[in-house]
Amino acid sequence: MTTGSATARGRRQARRAAKSTAVAAGARAGFVARGIIYVLIGVLSVRISFSDGGGRQADRGGAIAEIAGKPFGAALLWLLGIALAGMALWRLSGAAFGQAGPDGKKATKRATAAGRSVFYGFVSYSVLSYAAGDQSSGSGSSDENSRDVTAKVLDWPAGLWIVAGAGAAVAAAGVWIAVRALRRKFKKHLKMSGMSPRIRQTVTVLGVFGGSARGVVFAAAGGFAVTAAVQHKPGKAKGMDDTLRSFTDTPVGPWLLVFIAVGLVAFGVFSWASARWRKL
Repeated sequence: MTTGSATARGRRQARRAAKSTAVAAGARAGFVARGIIYVLIGVLSVRISFSDGGGRQADRGGAIAEIAGKPFGAALLWLLGIALAGMALWRLSGAAFGQAGPDGKKATKRATAAGRSVFYGFVSYSVLSYAAGDQSSGSGSSDENSRDVTAKVLDWPAGLWIVAGAGAAVAAAGVWIAVRALRRKFKKHLKMSGMSPRIRQTVTVLGVFGGSARGVVFAAAGGFAVTAAVQHKPGKAKGMDDTLRSFTDTPVGPWLLVFIAVGLVAFGVFSWASARWRKL
């Protein structure tokens, strides 16, 4: 067998593995895990709306700590981390061989899948590390991390531009997420024909409302990063927890945070619907 034929055979085997039932099951488990995290963040945000939340963080770290405090919490975290690893593997296969859909093999789609694979791989690692006993991993405050990273980068020669650019990119991503949700772009990724009319309507409402709320949070966090760069004040940068808390400083008080929190719960439930009807 020549080297070229062996390479081609290896590629075919890798492509078959990427389209295997195991990878698909990992992806669906990953959507379930993502849903759990967003539902918990939404619930924690509601608690914060009318109090300080009892010291809880309305971010991924807070969600992990909330799970860890429940009966069989460690086992649940192991399952959550493994499920997120399945999501990372599925995104990696999309980067390598393309995603479902007519435009799934476009370079931009594959690059996006690669970025998401890295993100979910990091989240999976942090959750599994926490489950293994490293409580400094995964449950750290997103606010402290944002301020620390911002402070370090601002000390670089071109730090102001880097922070401002990163903040603008996050804000733009948030607007993009919200606009896509409002335009119902998610429907092309779901098996809508397999749903009953009532379920189809419910999933659509969850996707629009949940995706829009998620986009608003990203856009606000990016805006705070830009402000930190312009004013050269790392403390102005906010993680998800402080970003959510900032919604209580608006004229409508805590009600805007309640609205956003319910939206994040909706996105979590939409993720569970994606686990059932997502085209893989």
